Amino acid sequence: MTAITEIGTAAGKIWHYLEKNGPSSVTKITTDTALGKSEVQRAIGWLAKEGKLVVELKGRVETLSLK
Repeated sequence: MTAITEIGTAAGKIWHYLEKNGPSSVTKITTDTALGKSEVQRAIGWLAKEGKLVVELKGRVETLSLK
């Protein structure tokens, strides 16, 4: 599997997770999806570039939700 495919797969996991669970912290997504921190960060970038995410910073907690 290529790196791009792996990032796309992780992005899909996160998208489905947010669709099912609603707004969530990056830490919670990382724990619940069993993806590594780097995988999650790359996937967030992918989804953000595609315009599919809302990223909010509340204090020190970064929360993600779908647009």
